Amino acid sequence: MLTMNQEAPNIRGLYINGEWVPASGSFDSFDPSSRSLYARIPDGTARDVAAAAEAAHSAFPAWSGRPFHERAHLLLKIADVWERRKEDFVKATVKEGGGWLGKGAFEAGYVAEVFRSAAALCYQNIGEVLPSEHGKVSTATRWPLGVVGVISPWNMPGILTSRGFAAALAVGNTIILKPSEDTPYAGGLYFAEILEEAGVPKGVFNVITCSRDSVMAVGDEMIENPLVKAISFTGSTAVGRHIAAKAGAHLKKCCVELGGKDSMIVFDDADLDKAARAANFGSFMHQGQICMSTEKLLVQDRVFDSFMGKFLPRVSRLKTGVTTDPENTIGPLINERQAIRVRGLLDDAVAKGARVEVGGKSWDNFVEPTVLTNVNASMNIWHEETFGPVVIAVPFSSEEEAIALNNDTDYGLTAAVWTEDEARALEMAGKLETGMVHINCQNVNDEPHVPFGGVKASGVGRYGGRWSLDAFTELRWITLDRGGRHFPPVF
Repeated sequence: MLTMNQEAPNIRGLYINGEWVPASGSFDSFDPSSRSLYARIPDGTARDVAAAAEAAHSAFPAWSGRPFHERAHLLLKIADVWERRKEDFVKATVKEGGGWLGKGAFEAGYVAEVFRSAAALCYQNIGEVLPSEHGKVSTATRWPLGVVGVISPWNMPGILTSRGFAAALAVGNTIILKPSEDTPYAGGLYFAEILEEAGVPKGVFNVITCSRDSVMAVGDEMIENPLVKAISFTGSTAVGRHIAAKAGAHLKKCCVELGGKDSMIVFDDADLDKAARAANFGSFMHQGQICMSTEKLLVQDRVFDSFMGKFLPRVSRLKTGVTTDPENTIGPLINERQAIRVRGLLDDAVAKGARVEVGGKSWDNFVEPTVLTNVNASMNIWHEETFGPVVIAVPFSSEEEAIALNNDTDYGLTAAVWTEDEARALEMAGKLETGMVHINCQNVNDEPHVPFGGVKASGVGRYGGRWSLDAFTELRWITLDRGGRHFPPVF
């Protein structure tokens, strides 16, 4: 018989129209580190989504019509409530998400800034005045869409959930949030608690949790419900393709941030000590379960051995184990399915000739930080996103070869380039098929006000700052004629 985790939260139900509503069933959320029961979570249905859509639709006129500065003040209040309760989030994400304590603390500190950055959007330019050949006052203005459905992931349930809806809320949309079934509290119901405490009006923000068995019906209702006007999704490319295709069939806006197969390129003139440290963080932070994680280390052949001599000892010092032990930097993968998948990629690579330089061991939901060499394109790990604590190291000879190796993937999220020649790096940035490039840093970079997103199979659209306006508003051309428009005499 499963025992409830002693630090389990008080789960009060689904959050619909400002009320905590019981669901018809429940499912279990587990601590992936101990594999013990964390909490019993309401298992929502398509009918619950429909009720949330009705509530959000009804709340939209008043929320979108609210003075912009009042929405900004409320977003700042959400940030303050989050700040006051951030230790509660750290506990939740470590227990439910299997994260290292340091990762939880970083995430908790970041989220408040997401809401503050969104509050600043309320004061942004919401349109332009255009020239008119007829002497009209001609304007292109931005208007909120209505109800926005948000589907958020488990790996960064604080940052990636808040980023998915904060800007949409700021510009006047109302929200239905469906968090991952792996982090339904930290990425969903916890936010309902925060926004309720901050005083967000009824119906403006709604949360529907559901089990893996129910996710298809719930997700389809979110996309197909005619009251939902746009979808915000962060997650895997496979699911993102399905969501984007279904949203397209219904002619709905869709902003999707998906997976990556991200490279760090290290040239022979780079500071190898700094590059090795950055690579260690970029590859193994949160067990590599980050869309931006460094999955390919492309190192110029003249310094390959020197770099590895600095990098591998750093990897060896990372300790793997249960997150209750503060000595462990590498915690579990989110669930058994993901652990089996990562082990399968490792086994396939080794069977085809890859060499394990460090790590390689696994047990339960844990996989040690692992570095592979002698990897080639015949191996699944060359093409597939690993989303685990595994990085491949590959030598290259020329700048052109590094660009080709980086671009040899369906993905295009981030790239990192290490060199003392900044002019070369900036020129390369225009040739790397990624949405983001970081020079003399690692791949895992984000700030609330920047245009975050990828190209190719890494997504469509951008989150962050004024670029979020494209995802969460519609443009309307409005003109004011002052008698300057002439018509043919026959009319």
